[in-house]
Amino acid sequence: MYGEVISTERLSAHLVRVVLGGAGLEGLTSTGDADEYVNCFFLPEDAPYPVPFEDDATRDLPRAQRPFARRITVRRWDAERGELTLDIATHGEVGYAGRWALHAQPGDRLQLRGPGGGYRPHADADSYLFVGDESALPAIAACAEAVPAGRPVVVVAEVEDTEDEIAISSPGALEVHWVHRAGRTGDDAVAGLLAEAVAALPRPAGTVSAFVHGEAASTRAVRRVLLGEAIVAEDKLSCSPYWRRGHDDEEWRAVKAAWVREVNAEVFPAR
Repeated sequence: MYGEVISTERLSAHLVRVVLGGAGLEGLTSTGDADEYVNCFFLPEDAPYPVPFEDDATRDLPRAQRPFARRITVRRWDAERGELTLDIATHGEVGYAGRWALHAQPGDRLQLRGPGGGYRPHADADSYLFVGDESALPAIAACAEAVPAGRPVVVVAEVEDTEDEIAISSPGALEVHWVHRAGRTGDDAVAGLLAEAVAALPRPAGTVSAFVHGEAASTRAVRRVLLGEAIVAEDKLSCSPYWRRGHDDEEWRAVKAAWVREVNAEVFPAR
């Protein structure tokens, strides 16, 4: 499938909303998951082919000319209007997805595949905890909107500073804690920010449904708090690393599976 850019909007210093539409999205069916995503294919500047393209036509090209696949969260799919909203994290001219979002113009095309997903807030939970950084904010915002009315919802979000904070709404009883990296130095110090903030929260009663996504070391540290302190049962926890500090996208993709296996193998004493 492919979409044509209808509009773009800067939501914060490092988050751009892109709305796609057009006949190329016909047949898209939502998974219903709060963390729904599509695999997007970003073209290099000298790509000798347009969107849409056939996969077979690009496989034998030099790597620098082939499309770069990136998984992007679906912020919203409006089936009636045929519009797909993607909120994309940007870091200047670094990264294929962010650079494309910064320069996207109405009529530009983006090829994609999917959607997929794996988490929706558990209907039987007593409360909800959603944790992550800028890369996870679109999914966190979608999760907050998908909880049952009136139930406690706590969001812990790490961003650079106040310019990266966005509006988050929920039918639940929402509480948002912003954690700022500005002024912090050292990878270890930054990697522990979310875990420290989560550990400082009052211990919730009952069953907690939790979504923890973002930077690899940060999500691992939060997972250790939640499972090590028996705050969340493992079957009620969605925890996944979107990226890893010190690695570019291709480097991270090469080692991600091994990292995830290592994290999932950690065992915590019963409490």
